[in-house]
Amino acid sequence: MSYVFYFVPKIFNIINLKTSNPNSTSMIEFQMGEEYSAQKKINWTNYQLISDSIKRAVISAEDDRFLEHHGVDLKAIQEAIKSNLVNDVKRGGSTISQQLVKNLFLNPSKNILRKLHEFVLVFFLEAFLTKERILELYLNIAEWGFGIYGIKDAANYYFNVDPGHLESYQSAKLAAMLTNPKKYQHNINSEFLNKKTKQIFSRMDYSRIP
Repeated sequence: MSYVFYFVPKIFNIINLKTSNPNSTSMIEFQMGEEYSAQKKINWTNYQLISDSIKRAVISAEDDRFLEHHGVDLKAIQEAIKSNLVNDVKRGGSTISQQLVKNLFLNPSKNILRKLHEFVLVFFLEAFLTKERILELYLNIAEWGFGIYGIKDAANYYFNVDPGHLESYQSAKLAAMLTNPKKYQHNINSEFLNKKTKQIFSRMDYSRIP
């Protein structure tokens, strides 16, 4: 019964996301504190006003089978497990939908229970929202550095442009930062990040967007 009380409000919140934009997220509140998150409002940018280049870059970097899966990409999870067994640099298998659920409703802990909650909620997310809406939400709430949430703040902070005017290489750079935005916030020209940016840039033309 306790799980009913836990999931039902979140499911209703997911349904509401069809027509309403979130002002804050669980991740913002966790990282910045409730007092800050009450003052920090997400600067929203509608999907049509976001450049296709950042959409392609993020899909290339984070979830290249975004349009094929239904929230969980089992193939990506298998590839991540195999890679992590032989490489020092760990990679994840989470989809954009899973990351969106985690950022909106959960916390960054990596325990099994939190992951199970994520799997349940991502099922409803994919059931009620379109891929276009999921990507729009993700781009508007993703973290790009300390206190930098959403593509509008990120585009302005790093390149002094609106999201609709992001160029391809700029988009690849922002997508490359997503795995550890605070680390790269003051070092966006690090050798490793530049290498990762070039890799994403080379794949962007092949990424389909909703």
